[in-house]
Amino acid sequence: MKFYSKPVPEHKEVPLADNGRLEEIIDHWTKRESAATSAVSSVNRCYVVSVGRERDSNIRKAQLSEILNLVEAQGDIIVGSEIYHLTRPHPQTLIGKGTSRAIAERASALGATMIVLDAELSPSQMRNLEDAAGMSICDREGVILNVFLKHAKTRKARVCVEIAQLEYLRPRIRGIGINMDQQAGGIGGSRGPGETASELLARKLDGRLADLKKSLRKIEQGGVVERKGRDTCKRIVLVGYTNAGKTSLMNALTDEVLSAKQMPFETLDTTSRALSRHGGDVTISDTVGFIRRLPEGLMASFESTLAEISDASLIVIVVDASDYEWQEHIAITAQMLDKLGAENTPRFYVFNKADRLTSVSDQVFNDECKPHPCELLSSKDEIATSKLKDRLLEYARSEHSTTTLFVPYNATEVLSLIYSKSRVLSTESTITGLKLRVSAEQSEIEKIKHKLKEVK
Repeated sequence: MKFYSKPVPEHKEVPLADNGRLEEIIDHWTKRESAATSAVSSVNRCYVVSVGRERDSNIRKAQLSEILNLVEAQGDIIVGSEIYHLTRPHPQTLIGKGTSRAIAERASALGATMIVLDAELSPSQMRNLEDAAGMSICDREGVILNVFLKHAKTRKARVCVEIAQLEYLRPRIRGIGINMDQQAGGIGGSRGPGETASELLARKLDGRLADLKKSLRKIEQGGVVERKGRDTCKRIVLVGYTNAGKTSLMNALTDEVLSAKQMPFETLDTTSRALSRHGGDVTISDTVGFIRRLPEGLMASFESTLAEISDASLIVIVVDASDYEWQEHIAITAQMLDKLGAENTPRFYVFNKADRLTSVSDQVFNDECKPHPCELLSSKDEIATSKLKDRLLEYARSEHSTTTLFVPYNATEVLSLIYSKSRVLSTESTITGLKLRVSAEQSEIEKIKHKLKEVK
């Protein structure tokens, strides 16, 4: 029996998904994302809604202030805001269709083009809210991603942010603003168009994600080498809630001029400098700030950047003492440090912005951070920051001791150990070997001496 294949009209050409609209969809998303970095892009007029269950009015105001700062940091205009108390989350829209329509009416009356909800929305909830409200919806994670995109300056930061953005976009492809045909099915001979535009776009995103993750691994390998090169140093790392003044304090301690604008996530890349002018035995690093409900995608993408924290000899937690929620900020920072595996690293608390306090009470802050040492100051106070610098150096070097070692020329392994685990202060060549004056932790010096005995 022979089978004959007759040409079917719709199969004369390879069908393009959704009549070739894939490029239109990609172009749509590209323009939407480039708006965060282009100064000439159209600016959204946002109506901001802080959604929460907190009863304390001061806490609710502080949370509203935080999301307002984030929206401003992404470069949008705020036309209005409100606080919505969530008694029970609606599974389809979080806040309910009736509430979303009422909020949309108030937003439209003020000329808003977008509603920003300070909440994490699932892809389906975002689509349902947009249908009910009749305008664009952006959730907390979308805002934070846009802020990160705007402030990413180095190649590593840009790669990390793009990975997080694509992983955020991947499940939301159906809701990026363009209708996409579904594949046809059934028994009646209906033939689907092949891969839909959403499937092609998803495949394109998967390929881009794979390339980005490969690039990030290569960048991370260079970072590991850099950190190994600082093994002989005591490393102090500044951490804390975003906008606590970490970079300002870093500038005061190191006489640097790093960008320290009053803006969330102004610092995304870890910056390290020598804390002591004479000799680099102690370095200090400024890291990305923490925030409540930081998206998991960003945590995963910036894992290598935050690796500096887990390798630190001392963690300095910078707290904005003038913030109403400073105790909550300490708790959030502690949770993040535990996630990063730095729960056992020694800590030192710096309560910053003391100049904004009407009444200063050291005891309140001492009680909060016990048994760890702490300091209350303003990064603008040169005398106070100078004293803090001396205290940090003393604290970092407290376990170091100095000794003189004689290493025979044939003891190359011991010599490598000395240079990797200690700081060589001076070297003197003799006929039979090297006389080295080194500074290191006492435990490391004992190990080196033990190795020297084995050589002899």
